[in-house]
Amino acid sequence: MRIISGTARGRKLKEPGRLGIRPTNAIVKESIFNIVQFDIEGRRVLDLFAGTGQLGIEALSRGAESAVFVDSDPAAVKLIHENLKLCGFEGPASVYTRDAIKYLRSAGEFDLIFLDPPYDSALAAAALSEIIEFDKLNINGIIICETRADATLPAVSAPRCRLKEYRYGAVKITRFDRES
Repeated sequence: MRIISGTARGRKLKEPGRLGIRPTNAIVKESIFNIVQFDIEGRRVLDLFAGTGQLGIEALSRGAESAVFVDSDPAAVKLIHENLKLCGFEGPASVYTRDAIKYLRSAGEFDLIFLDPPYDSALAAAALSEIIEFDKLNINGIIICETRADATLPAVSAPRCRLKEYRYGAVKITRFDRES
């Protein structure tokens, strides 16, 4: 796992080993950042179900103002801290060992939210519902949700919209936007 672009380009991140974390593969990660490439700079980012932290760290490398990383596994949180330190991003980052759904109920608003929960769970739909119910996405904000290709996500209502779905083999990336 390497940072693709930006100030930390080429830095190798620590791998999860046997932690049971499924990092986003390189092709899918590159595609995600091609989708949001003009919507990162100066943004407040949430990396929910962060695992290794690679999505939020990539956003920081590309000019995000700040990033919040949330994972319920203390070993994953330790790995996120190590990866942030490797890239020199401890300052603009906050890391929490928390249940992602409970975190959303008390969190502030974000401009860019990455959702990458375990595939064989209902957590993507639950997190998306919480983000909408508790209004956690700023105007002109974006949600990028990674799921299995056959996963079904709940419908969203205005001012949010499901902009597009992208398929990469067994993986689906769904982009949701919030309009003004």
